[in-house]
Amino acid sequence: MKSFVLPVLAGLACLASGVTADVDYASEVSGILSDASNAILQELQAEEATLAKRGIQASCTIRNIAIRREFGSLAPSERKAYTDAVLCLMNKTELTPRSLIPGVRNRFDDFVATHQNQTPFIHYSGTFLGWHRYYVWEYEKALREECGYQGYQPYWDWPKWMNAPQDSPIFDGSPYSMSDRGAFIPGHPGLSLVPPPGSGNPTINIPAGYGGGCVTKGPFANMTVNLGPIGLSTGVPGPDGGFGYNPRCLKRDVGPWPSQTWCNYTRIFTLLAQTPTVKDFLDNLMGPTGSGDLGPHGGGHFTIAGDPGADVFTSPGDPAFYLHHGQVDRMWTLWQALDPSTRQYALSGTNTMLNEPPSANTTLDDVINLGYAGGVPLPIRQVMSTTKGPFCYIYA
Repeated sequence: MKSFVLPVLAGLACLASGVTADVDYASEVSGILSDASNAILQELQAEEATLAKRGIQASCTIRNIAIRREFGSLAPSERKAYTDAVLCLMNKTELTPRSLIPGVRNRFDDFVATHQNQTPFIHYSGTFLGWHRYYVWEYEKALREECGYQGYQPYWDWPKWMNAPQDSPIFDGSPYSMSDRGAFIPGHPGLSLVPPPGSGNPTINIPAGYGGGCVTKGPFANMTVNLGPIGLSTGVPGPDGGFGYNPRCLKRDVGPWPSQTWCNYTRIFTLLAQTPTVKDFLDNLMGPTGSGDLGPHGGGHFTIAGDPGADVFTSPGDPAFYLHHGQVDRMWTLWQALDPSTRQYALSGTNTMLNEPPSANTTLDDVINLGYAGGVPLPIRQVMSTTKGPFCYIYA
């Protein structure tokens, strides 16, 4: 590899089994998210008042804070403005030198290449949450500053659409969606995620969704995926180990099973209400190592599935990635707000994936460098709050 808060109105989706229990948890989750969002706003007001007494004007206030919203809650024109900006990014010249990553062909690919290059250090590691927060924010910044987007990064509220994500405003294939589920391929086998030899982890079998083929409708119907694959379980790496030019269609296999299994309201309640430490939070979000549990993070990725969606290295090559990781960041933001004195700057993990090879524990002084995607190198302590450092945003 080359070197490299506003109150929330939760949707009441119900599982085919356990309907009452999950509806009850939907109400609980709604209350938790509302409390957390209001706590962020109250803290922001208190900090502004404290600074004012010292003659300092706060840079982030309730008057200028950006609000990230759920994709389906946006007006059709707002959704189209977002996808138009993504398409614009795909038509801008890349910054990454092809001598480093031969397959890059546009500005959108800069973000994909950075994620590919840094995957061994930003997953199942202490950097995971902070790195992806900064990464999604720089992507949003590129959409706004380079492509004239006037809104903010939307998110995908997993449990709201868990029973039929393929019919949600995200994947229904309309001109105002993120395109469709992928063309249906009858009899395709789904995914079998085989663990590395000697890891002791079980094979995870994920049933087929309602697609499997190329996206054919909506804004990204003619999109070309240029990089990867590297980590697909169903094929060999692309040219140059997945860093070379490998033009192909965007494929998806959107279906309900991963979301119903790992992204339901019961699971989100547990994630927010029963994880007192950041290690507990990460174990729930990602699934404890060796358990066969992919957690809400994996559940979202494998709800999209396809190519590059099911490739841990190249998954940002599907534009839906950024809605998914908007939700990951939303969960972390609101979890932090429930007990900021112990959670705001809490870290857990080392600087390598599953500590392979063994590395030092991640600290607040370790630096995030997004390379050619954008931004300046920042110590992790500056990305631990969405209302401090370079950030000023909240989730509705």
